Amino acid sequence: MSNLSNAHASAGRAANTTDEAATAIRPYRVEIPQSDLDDLQARLDRTLWPDELPVTGGSYGMTNARVRKLADYWRTEFDWRAFEARLNAYPQFLTEIDGQDIHFLHVRSSRPDATPLIVMHGWPGSVVEFLDVVAPLTEPASVDDPAFHLVIPSLPGFGFGGPTREAGWDHHRTARTFVELMHRLGYDRYAAAGNDGGSIIAPEISRIDGEHVIGVHVTQLFSFPSGDPAEFASFTPADYAALQKLQWFYENMFSFNTLHSQQPQTLAFAISDSPVGLLAWNAQLMGESLDAEFVVANVAIYWLTRTAASAIRFYYEDAHATEKSGKPTTAPIGLAMFAGDFESIRRLAERDHTNIVSWHAYDANLPAGGPRNAAGHYAAHEATDLLVGDMRGFFATLI
Repeated sequence: MSNLSNAHASAGRAANTTDEAATAIRPYRVEIPQSDLDDLQARLDRTLWPDELPVTGGSYGMTNARVRKLADYWRTEFDWRAFEARLNAYPQFLTEIDGQDIHFLHVRSSRPDATPLIVMHGWPGSVVEFLDVVAPLTEPASVDDPAFHLVIPSLPGFGFGGPTREAGWDHHRTARTFVELMHRLGYDRYAAAGNDGGSIIAPEISRIDGEHVIGVHVTQLFSFPSGDPAEFASFTPADYAALQKLQWFYENMFSFNTLHSQQPQTLAFAISDSPVGLLAWNAQLMGESLDAEFVVANVAIYWLTRTAASAIRFYYEDAHATEKSGKPTTAPIGLAMFAGDFESIRRLAERDHTNIVSWHAYDANLPAGGPRNAAGHYAAHEATDLLVGDMRGFFATLI
């Protein structure tokens, strides 16, 4: 072999080694430096609190009383190291896909008949949303209940994968990334589930990889009126009530979406420099019925991974995406929606999804809270048994 041939062979081996390194699945443990925790504590200790008008009832936004209560819990009671140990009790990994580190939990069932299932969160959630469902879904008490190999990824730019490194990380690109993740793990036949942003990504996965996706389970189907008056012809009083609720949300709570979609970098300075600023901003969409540990744990992940800014860019990327979803989905879809959360309207959902085979509404009897409370949105944590039961019932018909 000539020297030139040897050089080409060496280059080829180096390229293969680089490719293998880039696509490797690397074990991961959460290990936040103590210096970062000390800095966080100091910032919490010296919070500057805003002036507030008396007796507004939250009509101006998050109140000092609620944010102070959560901040005091974070400052004096929340134990990051204990929570870190809880996370590290699950197998976690990183792998690079499309130039981005993707973090995920991968908890395999002991059952040989288990079905692979990818479960996805949204903003301001994280993998924390689904920790309570890991045990009942992977190791159900009854052999009659389906079991699952769970893959729970952090969305790109959220949490332990670190900030996104370039523009364009909308839900389409995220869906393609998670399809690649499932195939990289060796899963050719799998299911998808999601909440919030995950409820948008999961159906998109079925559009991209319909040959391999057996079904999709979500807690919201975000189908809105198209503007065609004919869509309202068959609306029921319940449908109109759901529209009125959506209109109220748009008029009173939608500022986060507008700002994320238009000027995320302007907001980034505030929520990247002040943990209490981040807490107030994220907790506006975390209901009063949620326990403080759940709220703070989710917020702490954004703070300690420096992903508060990149996470909100997800909205900008979606708002400015040139790629559009294709035809209506055809994979079997199951919906479990919860009182207090977004109310899906079936007549609109069936326009976008042709194979809705399960549609259930639940009232978990959660504390009502104030008018801006969103009880039920984090059903995997707030109503674990109801959600797990619905997922089992839906996927059992498809496996």
